[in-house]
Amino acid sequence: MSPAAAAPHVVVVGGGVSGLAAAHRLRTTVGDAATITVLESARVLGGKLAAVDLGGLRVDVGAEAFLARRPEASDRLVELGLADDLVHPSGASSGLRAGGATHALPPRTVMGVPADPPAVGALLSDAGRAALAADAELGPVAWSGDDSVGGLVRARLGDEVADRLVDPLLGGVYSGRADALGVRATVPALAAALDRDPSSLVAAARSALPAGTTPPAPVFGTLRTSLADLPPALAVAARADVRLARTATALERRGAGWRVVVAGPAGIETLDADGVVLAVPAPALRRLLADVVPDASAAAGGIELASSAVVALALPADTDLGTRSGVLIGSGERRPDGTPWTIKAVTVSSVKWPHLVGSEAVVVRASIGRYGEPEALQRDDAELVAAARSDLAELLGLTAEPLETVVARWGGGLPQYAVDHAGRVARLEALPAGLAVAGATLHGVGVPACLATGDAAAARIVEHLSSGARGTLAP
Repeated sequence: MSPAAAAPHVVVVGGGVSGLAAAHRLRTTVGDAATITVLESARVLGGKLAAVDLGGLRVDVGAEAFLARRPEASDRLVELGLADDLVHPSGASSGLRAGGATHALPPRTVMGVPADPPAVGALLSDAGRAALAADAELGPVAWSGDDSVGGLVRARLGDEVADRLVDPLLGGVYSGRADALGVRATVPALAAALDRDPSSLVAAARSALPAGTTPPAPVFGTLRTSLADLPPALAVAARADVRLARTATALERRGAGWRVVVAGPAGIETLDADGVVLAVPAPALRRLLADVVPDASAAAGGIELASSAVVALALPADTDLGTRSGVLIGSGERRPDGTPWTIKAVTVSSVKWPHLVGSEAVVVRASIGRYGEPEALQRDDAELVAAARSDLAELLGLTAEPLETVVARWGGGLPQYAVDHAGRVARLEALPAGLAVAGATLHGVGVPACLATGDAAAARIVEHLSSGARGTLAP
């Protein structure tokens, strides 16, 4: 950087893990040769990584873990000096509510698509097993390159596989329905296998699974002190000027740079920047890009969102939690009395996570909310707790009076990756120099995927700063 040149200024809109990852990577790439401002509309950093004190424990009430088989989160924890706090789940197995009964979650599936049909036979009726077996006789899969997961599975493997296996797993990740979610965006390994060989859906699932017979590495990881500690660690390492309760209301082009209009406690202010990272949900992207990149704005407007809630309960320490780490429930399942389940999944946290054992309480988390079912979340907190407790009593026999409860609501928290989501993302990422997007809207809702989008956004901004368009960083 020229000694006479002013330090570049980058504004990051959004103080969730994606935006903070971008800020951190900007700092590690540029060093002190930049001013980095992070704007967050809430009064706390972290977005959907949040924790509360419950029953003497610190419990995550947003995302509770990350996929450990992707390297981004584990590598970032090492980089931040948090590797010693990395922990993995116990060996307890999870369950699946299917056909009116709770079964062990079957092995060797790709987001519920069976690679080994006999392993899922107990979850299906005779007709369901016959439909699954027919895949081998149907000829090549009619693979367009991207279909809805539910549509593809129903056509090849039958309704029961879609409803009892695939829908619960996709619902647990995206709070969506298999029939509305695209294969390429939500099950990319299966899409890649079909690209290579569309002869059979079961064979594609088998091909998509990791090869080898060595003991598998842990699937998930988290921080002993709660995953909510990751965002503030990123913020500290980024040495950013963090401004809470600030909402970006408009974005304007200013020569080779940008102006961000911000509403905050003191009123309206403007920030001029050489680069801007937008790490906000799709509705905010649509609004901020409407005037400067209308096509990208329209692409963001086509991405639907699902809302959800987490009901966390601290139960007496002597409560018998059973042996399962959790249970997923299909959207079409019913309680024994014929009424729908309110919860879509339960995590028995004190069974799943060894670091939560030994307290004066045990913890259970119930998840509520699916795309297209807003009525489930229109009840007040007391009603949600009562409904969750009723379901937990029926599902797991948990009838103990809670010592403490908390409800965390995530309005519009999960983007729905429909068919051709990749096309929308390509339009959304086709932005002018000095402008970048990051976040769960793009390439995955998990923490590793969000970290990757933050790093990619930072790289795009650094490329712009180094290009000579601004003239502050040497190429």
